[in-house]
Amino acid sequence: MGVHYVAQASEIAEGQSKIVDVEGRSIGIYRIGDEYFAIHNRCPHEGAQLCKGLVCGTTLPSNVYEYEFGRKGELVRCPWHGWEFEIKTGKSLFSDKVRTRSYKVQVDEGRIGIVL
Repeated sequence: MGVHYVAQASEIAEGQSKIVDVEGRSIGIYRIGDEYFAIHNRCPHEGAQLCKGLVCGTTLPSNVYEYEFGRKGELVRCPWHGWEFEIKTGKSLFSDKVRTRSYKVQVDEGRIGIVL
């Protein structure tokens, strides 16, 4: 395992992302609050560039006829078919068996590194 430095922390504003290539892998880096997360830029459904999808939230469990919105900025929606994935973990919202790969992110002296 090695750390691959791919960007400066100052390049990615809160709520924004950047797509980088590391050893032939396309990876999306996201900033949520003061933390950085990285996921594989490929939807496991049909291979769309997942990280080009809309960053969004979702409705939360609530009472009948009530709709509570939450998790704003924590999900990415596939641009082809709308499958949603947690940016922090790569897990899908609809099945425990479907996910996209997530990568550990390390920030050293203002540089963002992806651990492979």
